[in-house]
Amino acid sequence: MAIFKKPSLKALSKKKKREMPQGLWQKCPGCGEVVHEIELSENDRVCPRCDYHFTQAAKERIAHLCDPESFVELDSGLSSIDTLKFQGMASYTDRLRKYQNSTGLVDAVLSGHALIEGYTVAIAVMDFSFLAATMGSVVGERITRVIEYGTANRCGVIIISASGGARMYEGMLSLMQMAKTSGALALHACENLPFISVLTNPTTAGVMASFASLGDVIIAEPRAMVGFAGPRVIKETTHQELPERFQTAEFLEEHGLIDLIVHRKALRMQLAQLLAYFAAAH
Repeated sequence: MAIFKKPSLKALSKKKKREMPQGLWQKCPGCGEVVHEIELSENDRVCPRCDYHFTQAAKERIAHLCDPESFVELDSGLSSIDTLKFQGMASYTDRLRKYQNSTGLVDAVLSGHALIEGYTVAIAVMDFSFLAATMGSVVGERITRVIEYGTANRCGVIIISASGGARMYEGMLSLMQMAKTSGALALHACENLPFISVLTNPTTAGVMASFASLGDVIIAEPRAMVGFAGPRVIKETTHQELPERFQTAEFLEEHGLIDLIVHRKALRMQLAQLLAYFAAAH
């Protein structure tokens, strides 16, 4: 009879899993390679092997795009409420609290004014990690207000979009934001002021069907998925085979729906060049 009991391999594997630090490695959806989180963070969350653009937090985007310490947040006190008393697996209020704690944001957009290479801009950045950056009443209101700030202060507006669409927890209140944001941009255009729309992966549904597609210049990150309904839904509805690379930024650029595809590391300088052009035009 054995004196010591041999531990099972299953028990050992469970112990190793518990000791493995979480979030240190990311598997790249583009090339399948495993990338260390530090390497990814230092490379603007772009895969160093294949240039796949990972989702980037709103705070990180602002830090990389805007002049140091120039960003001033607006309307930070706005927060969503559960008007419809939505009940499901978890209440809407509980979901909001969960994402507020995990992201450090009040809602799915960070908005304010800043400088980019010395040019004043009104800027809003959507964060996909907050409820898939769905557009509810607060997201729509903050985007509308930042557009109105740009109009009142006669500066360009930049919106960096990433969204799964309208927020179902708010029903018709979320759909109303499409018209509200579009109306604000129409008034901004009447003042001959620029709006630059930047599309990231993914930008879909109500956001793409409203303000995201209204830019004087529309920029997209490489290989970003951009469209209204998803490819599977479209295929099942039309019963047709979809073209290769359908709803990618490259496909849309070839068909004239996007003006530029810009690598994340070059975006700051591209925005500065566009702002300089619009400033000279005035």
